[in-house]
Amino acid sequence: MKDIYDVVIVGGGIGGLMCAYRLMEKSPQLSVLILERGRKLENRSCPILAGKVEKCIKCNPCAIMEGMAGAGAFSDGKYNITTEYGGWLPDVMKAEDVMKYIRQADEILVRYGADKEVYHPDNQLKALCLQHDLHMQQAEVKHLGTDANYGTMLKLIHSMDGHVDIETEAVVSDVDKESHDVIFTQKGKEKHVKGKTVVFAVGRIGNRMFQKWCEDNHVACTNNQVDIGVRVELPYEIWEPFSKRIYEPKILYKSGHYGDTTRMFCFNERGYVVTENSDGVLTVNGHSYKDKAKQSNNSNFALLSSTYFTEPFNEPVAYARDIAALANKISGGYVLVQRLGDLEKGQRTTAVRLSKSSVKPTLDAVPGDLSLCMPKRQLDNIVETLHALDKVAPGTANYDTLLYGVECKYYSARPHAKDFMLEGTDEIYALGDGAGFTRSLAQAAANGLVVADIIGKKH
Repeated sequence: MKDIYDVVIVGGGIGGLMCAYRLMEKSPQLSVLILERGRKLENRSCPILAGKVEKCIKCNPCAIMEGMAGAGAFSDGKYNITTEYGGWLPDVMKAEDVMKYIRQADEILVRYGADKEVYHPDNQLKALCLQHDLHMQQAEVKHLGTDANYGTMLKLIHSMDGHVDIETEAVVSDVDKESHDVIFTQKGKEKHVKGKTVVFAVGRIGNRMFQKWCEDNHVACTNNQVDIGVRVELPYEIWEPFSKRIYEPKILYKSGHYGDTTRMFCFNERGYVVTENSDGVLTVNGHSYKDKAKQSNNSNFALLSSTYFTEPFNEPVAYARDIAALANKISGGYVLVQRLGDLEKGQRTTAVRLSKSSVKPTLDAVPGDLSLCMPKRQLDNIVETLHALDKVAPGTANYDTLLYGVECKYYSARPHAKDFMLEGTDEIYALGDGAGFTRSLAQAAANGLVVADIIGKKH
């Protein structure tokens, strides 16, 4: 590692990687360094997935959430070719330009082994949903798969060997706004490096660090929504009529009681429910594999109720984390699972009741009562939405449908910026999920390419 680089990228997720790759490709004269707080991708190993433990032991760093290629390396690997959802880039760029960059990022991933198969929109399914006041968002979708996506990202990273310097287990604590001195800790030793240009590409796991930096350096931010809900698990046959045609149904429902929007997304056919460790707070997510031998008999999806906070409250991320932390406390330090029927009857799911369920859980969660930790408003929205979804996919609202909690998607407050350069700074940029511009692999990847092109043109 040198003392000074032309570009220092904080974060080695998909956004940071695409930024570095484009700079290597189009501006090879620039020296580029990636600082990633987690491990090398090939050294990321979750003890649960390795079969060493049954439940999360809160490794530091978390092999699922942190490390090269970011949380996306172990995600289901859905690549949504659309501007209809997946982030807010169309708010700050022309929608046609966003699509151009999404497709460019897809071409790069295909170059390193990503699947070429594309699922296309289906107007018949959309019409069926509309008949029941359900609003299905449409897009071209590619399912990369948790297993196949890992291989693609590994090849992409190694394509930069000898061209881009990468330092892992490098926890950045500060960036001097004036001097661009980047301070980080690596293996217990404090280090410094200077970037003529600095790019924050911290991802969701780094949003608290980035938001604090903005506060300390007087960069104004605007809060995004916060999504709180559950991971739903049920037999794969129930949603197969949708998944075999479009793979992922993304459906919005506006509740009749509160008027809130609840969204179904992150669908995993024949997948697994998994835990995520976000700085010590455990939440749930879902994965699925391309390899048929690794698939389960269940499908799962997120069902989240969206909330927008206004003044005087200004801490939506802390709000969501506190709800997830309460679920951890009630479950004895883990995550909860409850049958829908038990929830509606007002009774706790016990180990005995769960053992009699027709749906066998893919995650060894703690049977319990979600109503003890989730706000009534969000829980009411979720139950109402499940019964609405049951009209287009009968069986969704069965008694034995499993609800895991809590699943949260909190998006960092978006900083005020022009062309992604932070307001009041010179050559300090932010991109991706951690900066509140995106919330998907596709838009985060596109954002990395956009920022790289902006930097490249200046040089």
